[in-house]
Formats: sequence, structure tokens, C-alpha cells
Amino acid sequence: MDVWAIDKATILLVDDDEDMREALVEGLELADYHVVPFSRAEEALEHITHEFYGVLVSDIRMPKMGGFDLMKAAFEIDSALPVVLITGHGDVPLAVEAMRAGAYDFKEKPFPVSGLVAVVERGLEKRRLTLENRVLREELGNLSGLEERIVGKSPSMEALRNTITALSGTDADVLILGETGSGKEVVARALHEEGLRKDGPFVALNCGALPADIIESELFGHEKGAFTGASGQRIGKLEHAHGGTVFLDEIESMPLDLQVKLLRVFETRTIERLGSNKAIPLDLRFVAATKEDLEAASNEGRFRKDLFYRLNVITLAIPPLRERLEDIPVLFHYLTRGARARYRKEVPEISREFLSELMQREWPGNVRELRNVADRFVLGLEGQPKAAGAVAAVAGPQSGTLAERVSAYERDIIAAELEKNDGKIKPTYEALSVSRKALYEKMKKYGLGKDEVGE
Repeated sequence: MDVWAIDKATILLVDDDEDMREALVEGLELADYHVVPFSRAEEALEHITHEFYGVLVSDIRMPKMGGFDLMKAAFEIDSALPVVLITGHGDVPLAVEAMRAGAYDFKEKPFPVSGLVAVVERGLEKRRLTLENRVLREELGNLSGLEERIVGKSPSMEALRNTITALSGTDADVLILGETGSGKEVVARALHEEGLRKDGPFVALNCGALPADIIESELFGHEKGAFTGASGQRIGKLEHAHGGTVFLDEIESMPLDLQVKLLRVFETRTIERLGSNKAIPLDLRFVAATKEDLEAASNEGRFRKDLFYRLNVITLAIPPLRERLEDIPVLFHYLTRGARARYRKEVPEISREFLSELMQREWPGNVRELRNVADRFVLGLEGQPKAAGAVAAVAGPQSGTLAERVSAYERDIIAAELEKNDGKIKPTYEALSVSRKALYEKMKKYGLGKDEVGE
């Protein structure tokens, strides 16, 4: 099920008073809602499922099963279903008790239908949020193996996983291309864990983080007395990785003189410790990673051409996050699960608006940057609803009455949303959390005529 596919809302309306029921149906339908009316609570209960997208509206006083009992029965099916109860004046204490038991809201008779419409609108947004979060959690729960390591359902990520699977039965060396934060080490570990060497060591080396004066010793090891301070024999990282995989991150940072020695290791699968002439055979797979164009670097003399050609046999390119924005919802949920475990805090509900905002960012830091946002979200530092009364600084008229300024601000928001959605009505009223009818009325009020936009 697509997380964005929840778009058909239904209002289940239960009231044994025929006149009241018909009046409410008419009012809700005028607000562009699909309403299914019932005179008996038992009939409505048959339509409630765990996947039901809608709101239950019920009179609290009815023969046989009343609204309170209907709500309790509905909660046994799905405790997150928004239930709105309609009460008479004397039923207010019972309605308050129902609110404590989980009712979303209640309306006391008599009330304008517009008041019920506003409550239903908020309840539907809450329900949609609940269902969308469930879909994403279910998608994550169904992930296993490689899908759990390389998260994403975009075609580019599917292709990446397929290539990793195809390479799992080989010992071929691999070069990984990807921007900063795109997950190059994650892919390297996946190649190791899905491959023939999964029971061997995985040794990761960041060539850009090792000081030039010790990188050779780190890679090849040394014998006692090989240089000042070498008080004993040291096994290097390459030798330590025997039988497994060596991951060389930021290989473009490796000094040119060391690239010559590394090329020899690639070709002979042997090393010599510093201070020794004895060749030590190694059983290794090399996975290198770079964020640079190595061919351009080799043409400029910053990287050896022979090493580039040796590396450039099998290449995996990780697409930047900005090119696979459709992966952000499920990836963000995945990252918040990790943040929950690290900080021992429950994950707040993730709104569609916040996910949409994330999908509009450029993400120069890629998945690493998204992970930082997920951490801040779980800690309550980002993505939470603004406190009541908080006003964002926006461009707009700096003079005129309050009503005039608010109207101008509202018009700018609607116009901007219409422009963002290429004039399409449906995504606009969904993004603004208003009904189609309400959007049309606002467009008419502000001169954003229907003939200027598309469906």
C-alpha cells in the first residue's frame, strides 16, 4: 500500500432521529464529505476495520447500543479510530467520561453543522496520519536482509540492491561512488555481509583521516626496529583483514607514493611489513569508495591512472538523496527507530506536512543529514507542531487592519500552494487540510478563480 494513497474518507454517522440524521448528512455532504448514515449502532460497527479511513460520528443516546458502547466496541477493533459523540444537554457528564475513555470530541445539541464539519476535518487528518504511519511501520517491519540494510523503494535503490545481490557470489573488488553522507560504508558492509566472506573480518579504513606519516604502517604493519619508536612487531590492517574485506573510504585522499604500493597489493595479493623483505600472501577482497571523479583526478595528476583503471572494473553508484525523494518517508521512519533505541524515547507521530517538507529539501549531507534530523525529531527539537500563538515571520503587508493583514497572508499561502501543485485542486486542499468546498470559497474570495487552475 502506498503511503500517499489514503485519499477516500468516509464519515459513519449514527443517529436514530431521522430528521437529525438527514440534516447532518446534508451538511456534511455540502462540505464535500462522503457520508454513510445508520439508524442503529450495530450496523455501523460492521463497517469499521483496522484500515478504515474515516471518522465515526454517533448520537450518545440510542436504543439497544448507544454511542458510548459503540465507541468501546469500535476501540476493540481499532483504538486509534476518531469517535465524535453527539450529546443532549443532560448527557454532557457522560460525554466527558467518554472523552476520558478515548473519544476524539463531542458536540452538544443544538450545534451548527459547521462546528461538526470542523471537528470531522481535524479527526480525519488525525486518522490519515495514523494510517500513513502504520503503512510505513508495516513496510519497515516487512524488510529483511538486504532491504533492511539498503532502505528505499525507488528504482535506483532497487537496482543497487540487485547489483549487490549479483555480486554476492563473487570476490570481485568494487569501487563505490557517492556523495558525502550517502551511505558508502553501509553499501560496503552489505557487499561483505551478503558475500562469500561474511564470516571473515570487515576492516574499514578512512584514508582521509589517517595522518600521512603513519598510514603506511597502519596498512602494512611493521617489524621491530623498522623505524624510531617501533618497539615491537605490528600487524597491519590489511594483514588483519585476511579472509575478509578491506574497505578503503575516501581513497582519493591516499598519498600518490602509497598508491603505488597499494596497486601492487591489489595485483599480487601480498604485502611486506615495514622493515621486512618477506612477502605475506593475503586472501582479501577490496572495496574502495570515493566522492570524487577519480578519472578527472587521474587526468589532473592527483590520482594514479593505473590504480584508477584497476579500481574501475566494477563500480556501484549511490544516488544522492535529492534524486530519490520518494525514499524519504520510509527512510525517515527507519532512522527514527534507530534514534528511539539510542535515546530511549518514543517516536512522535510524523505528520504528512513534515514529511512533505523533508521531501522539498536539497539534502547536501544526504542520508547522514537526514539521520541528524531524525535524531532531533525524536528528541523533540524539530518537526513538532508550533506552540499556540507562535507566528512565523512572513512577507506580507505591514499596514492595514488586522483582518486585512490576515486575509492577505491567507491569500499568499493559498496562492503559493496552488503554484507549488501546478494549480491542481486536490493536492492543494489536502496540503492545507481544508475541504474542497472551503478551498473553492477561499479562492473565490481572494480572486484565485477556478478558471485559473486545473484539476
